[in-house]
Amino acid sequence: MRASFKQRARQKGPKPESVDKYREALQLYMTTELSCREICDLCGVGRYGFSAYVRKHYREALLSRNGVASGSNEAVEIRLREKFGQSPAACTKYGKAIEACKDTARLEYNVSQIAHMFNLRATALANQLRAHFPEIPVNRERERMLRGLSDNQQRGVRPQCVLKYSGAVRMLRESDCTLRQAAEAFGVPFGGLKQHLLFYHRDLVEKRRKKREAGRGTVMPGNLNGSGRPHSPTPVTLETYRQAVELYRTTALTTTEIAERTGVSQSGLRSHLRTWHRELILERRGCTQMGQAWDIHLSATKRYLKSTAQKYAPAIKRLKEGGLSTAAVAAEFGLNPETFRKYLHEHEPELSATLGMTRLENGRTALRRSTEKYAEAVRLYETTTEPLSSIARRLGLQYNSVGGFVRRNCPETIARHNALCAAEEAARTAMDGATTTRQAGKA
Repeated sequence: MRASFKQRARQKGPKPESVDKYREALQLYMTTELSCREICDLCGVGRYGFSAYVRKHYREALLSRNGVASGSNEAVEIRLREKFGQSPAACTKYGKAIEACKDTARLEYNVSQIAHMFNLRATALANQLRAHFPEIPVNRERERMLRGLSDNQQRGVRPQCVLKYSGAVRMLRESDCTLRQAAEAFGVPFGGLKQHLLFYHRDLVEKRRKKREAGRGTVMPGNLNGSGRPHSPTPVTLETYRQAVELYRTTALTTTEIAERTGVSQSGLRSHLRTWHRELILERRGCTQMGQAWDIHLSATKRYLKSTAQKYAPAIKRLKEGGLSTAAVAAEFGLNPETFRKYLHEHEPELSATLGMTRLENGRTALRRSTEKYAEAVRLYETTTEPLSSIARRLGLQYNSVGGFVRRNCPETIARHNALCAAEEAARTAMDGATTTRQAGKA
């Protein structure tokens, strides 16, 4: 199996300067029980940098410190904890105390007393129960009341907290705003709101979590992404490219010209347009495909300059009015006839297919110049018994060309000609019969 980018990075090993920088801190990390913060303070290195260094290059030591046994090959794949839920370290630290809270034999003790039994902070144990085992506090309180062990202490959510966070909770239920935005809107602490939701509104937390998972990797502007924020440009980016986008929307200037006029990066402008204004690119390319702009691949749309479309627009309008050939319209507007025909073929295929065509009496369509060129030959062919080859030779036409035109477009002319030939043959036969009869009578 092909190694991931992180695996390849670990295989390359740390940089020499990083090895020298973190050598002392790493030695303390592997030989003592000091926390990362204490080690970094002693060695004078950054905590986040050192943590990343250990996670990336000494994962076996990290797992061993957290009580997870693994081989060098397995360490890369082992995760210390899932995205959500209790970490292995917390499970080891609070496991026995949590089991004691479940034990009905210890119902006479409250959570604070059980925490002191195991040398734990009462608040930390209570938080672990509310976050990961919310049924335990509820069951304990119910059993304590049934057995008459209740101490009449307020447990669970306090009424003042319900009132304090009610507006922020309502805002989070009714919109896709972030926790920080809701906290700022109602003037409540961000950490307190986050904990309040985790403890007492788990359904809302799960709902928002599923929304973020569904939005992971989203590219549609306005939709939620994996972080729970709407996928949209920052105000600074909007202001930077505001004038450039307006010129792109309302003029035929190229992106290079727009970038030069507005003083923005050309590559940055193109990236901004592809990311946030895809519909403008499709509109400028004349895309007629149905569906969402984000469902259409830009590589599948025809690329041409908007200025070119404006250049040919009057000539195309003149062609649609009818009465003139492509060459005549090109001459009228000072265009190259062949280039104009090529443009029509690529961007106006329906118009190109009908150019120079005329409708015959029988309802069929044919090239106007061919109709005019072969009109006399068709008239003579359908009104006389003269062969078409003779007519073509007499009028100076190519027999194959006029013959093909008649077969494709004038089948009734062939029928009339054949009828005249048959009538003439019948009359000749009758005349020959009469002549033979007279001669026999004289004899």
